[in-house]
Amino acid sequence: MPTSRSYRDSCGIARALDVVGERWALLVVRELLLVPQRFSELRHALPNASSNLLADRLRELERHGVVRRRRPASTTGPQGYELTEWGRKLEPIVLALSDWGIDAPHPPEPTSLSATSVLIFLRGNVRHDPAAPPIVCRLELDGSVWTVRVAAGEVQTESGEPATADISLRTDPKTLGGLLADPASLDAALAEERVALVGDPQTLNRLLYGD
Repeated sequence: MPTSRSYRDSCGIARALDVVGERWALLVVRELLLVPQRFSELRHALPNASSNLLADRLRELERHGVVRRRRPASTTGPQGYELTEWGRKLEPIVLALSDWGIDAPHPPEPTSLSATSVLIFLRGNVRHDPAAPPIVCRLELDGSVWTVRVAAGEVQTESGEPATADISLRTDPKTLGGLLADPASLDAALAEERVALVGDPQTLNRLLYGD
């Protein structure tokens, strides 16, 4: 059930942790950074969180004004969740934790890696030459389609199909995370059909590893 525990400490750090310090809370925030999600999508992205625990975190974050419910496109559609303006202010904090956590030990297998996690890494950790030609990639991860654009040295991601694309890539988040960590693994991933590529492999190399 939802918790109302407090550090009873007036420091801003303690007050922030009163809001987002419970287990899984910041990972819910992470999952909502790129796009609103339905409960089922959050469950898929956070497979080690039980349905009840996830529901508790969402209720707490909603009560604190960090997330809000998003009306479905139709009256019969499932309800989703999105960050509020105050909740979105957590983005640089979550990204800073990601950078800091790169040097932390890996957890024991089996592990999970969500599409949002790997897209955040691609967006923030791959360096591109601002003068290089732009790239538009259709990226399919776990059945969801994303548009990834590289232009003027910046990587942008958005949910949905691109109007046109230079390359199309289909894989799963853990495979893509492995490719980003180890460029030498790309040939094996293609040969083992863990990655399906349509387009120029050199363009894919530019997307994943920069210019």
